[in-house]
Amino acid sequence: MRAQLIDQLIAISGENNVLTQGDLSAYLQDWRKWWEGRAVAIVRPKTTQEVALIVKACAQENVTIVPQGGNTGLVGGSIPDSSGTQVVIQLGRMNSVVRIDKANMTVTVQAGCVLASLQQQAREAGFLFPLSLGAEGSCMIGGNLATNAGGTQVLRYGNTRDLCLGLEVVTPSGEVLNTLSGLRKDNTGYNLRDLFIGSEGTLGIITAATLKLYPLPAANATSWAAVPDVDKAVELLGLAQNRLGSSLTGFELMCASGLHMVTKHLQQLRVPFSDDLPPYSILLECSGSESADRTRSSLESLLEEALQRDLISNVVVAETFEQSKQLWSIREHIPLAQVHEGPNVKHDISLPISSIPEFLARSASALCAAIPGVRIVNFGHLGDGNLHYNVLGPEGEDAKRFLADHEDQVTEIVYRTVADFGGSFSAEHGVGAIKVHALETYKCPCALDLMRSIKKAIDPHNLMNPGRVLAATSARPIQVPDSR
Repeated sequence: MRAQLIDQLIAISGENNVLTQGDLSAYLQDWRKWWEGRAVAIVRPKTTQEVALIVKACAQENVTIVPQGGNTGLVGGSIPDSSGTQVVIQLGRMNSVVRIDKANMTVTVQAGCVLASLQQQAREAGFLFPLSLGAEGSCMIGGNLATNAGGTQVLRYGNTRDLCLGLEVVTPSGEVLNTLSGLRKDNTGYNLRDLFIGSEGTLGIITAATLKLYPLPAANATSWAAVPDVDKAVELLGLAQNRLGSSLTGFELMCASGLHMVTKHLQQLRVPFSDDLPPYSILLECSGSESADRTRSSLESLLEEALQRDLISNVVVAETFEQSKQLWSIREHIPLAQVHEGPNVKHDISLPISSIPEFLARSASALCAAIPGVRIVNFGHLGDGNLHYNVLGPEGEDAKRFLADHEDQVTEIVYRTVADFGGSFSAEHGVGAIKVHALETYKCPCALDLMRSIKKAIDPHNLMNPGRVLAATSARPIQVPDSR
């Protein structure tokens, strides 16, 4: 069966695009090298028709499929299991920007297009594609859609779901669903597009999308402010939304412990107020169609009012685009600085913004009571309620040992507290393989039943990415190295 299937795959995509030997770690291992799987083959199609034929061939042999884009995910969703019986469909060769429709302000793009490439081509055409995240130099549009990626501009433009007008999808039977027309209004039954966005490849393979474009902003203004506590940060957010309206594009929260790690390990980055780091810092950005002077003036007026109301204790405003990039670089390098401290327990959570101060106080209290000396690094997109809440062992304790001994305990405390506030344990990273149990534990039973019904209806033979998002006994676990 295996040899026959490989022959079929070669006939479809060519011998050079069906990989079975050599170093396949780029496809079988996640980028953090935490998870590793095995596969019958890695297939790299060039067209949607090839994808459809590959899916049909796998379905005939009852071989399960793992769709893969840039493989930058954090939850093991694009890595095959350890059985060696799955086929990985890697979409990187399907990387074209098919069409930019200037009048409709849309772009149609293949799933394997790298996000940064789409941003650049949109910019060259005079438009903004606003999705922006740390992995944009390697993540692909299909994966962004499959996980409903968030990023730094959700506050103004929404998640990837909000940027998508239509999809092309290969279904588990090998049929092609095409809704790429770019309509903003189409009230003709169920919204099938939204079933596939965020489904992490468990319902079908996204091969192309039609996405919204926006006018390029005439100007941006960026500031870095010191705040005494999260309550003041939340109040500052409300003030900024009231004063800046839709021009507010970014509002990032960073705790002192995370910024201290940046100053310690990445000394080339100059953190504002590093001589006396405040408890929290805010990176705030606005953009608009007005001139640079008027945009900057609006931001400075907001900051002056915030100082008068004691919401912030100090502030710097970027004078140039390069200075703005440097401020954003500090925020984006917090995860890298944490790497130097060793492995830690990572969480991607969302909460009602009004609940975040109390959540942080309660979760910290519970963690410190359970594990004295534990260190907490929380940062993220306060403007949309999404925090990256990471927990490290006490100073001087072996990081790998802490992870082995306390990961489950820490995660249980964090997720339970998140649930108490009506939040979500996965804000923008997805469920993948590693959060399946959490979904079974914390998701509404009615919602789970509906999700299983949808999966059964669209993929009755469980061929698409089994064991991801929803539990599937037929999928074998990903191997997690002890050295993580």
